[in-house]
Amino acid sequence: MTDAEATVRAYYAAFNAGDTEAFLALLTDDVIHDISQGSRETGKAAFRTFVAHMDRCYKETITDLVVMTNPDGTRAAAEFTVHGTYIATDPGVPPATAPAKGQTYNLPAGAFFTLKNNKVARISNHYNLGEWIAQVNA
Repeated sequence: MTDAEATVRAYYAAFNAGDTEAFLALLTDDVIHDISQGSRETGKAAFRTFVAHMDRCYKETITDLVVMTNPDGTRAAAEFTVHGTYIATDPGVPPATAPAKGQTYNLPAGAFFTLKNNKVARISNHYNLGEWIAQVNA
């Protein structure tokens, strides 16, 4: 396993464990976070706020993780399945989305990483928002 792959796997292991401090320790101070179908945020403080928001509204676990890296370890991609529960209504979701009442969802998703010194310098997450809405509205 390459250092880049180990970093990405550690990132998702910390996510699955709900270990915010271990999660944040894997990021550069100026990390760039491209939120799926959303905005770009920069820095650990913004990422911490994002994680707190997600923890308030969703309970998610990542499975079926596949990690791909480039030869010099500066880029990586991950494909995985998100198993989640919508636990508190998120004011940022589209207006036609049902309020949270414990709905579960399973979505294929992916992420692209830029890595510097075995830390995540950029992460761009991608999933099908329409499919998520369909599952929580069912």
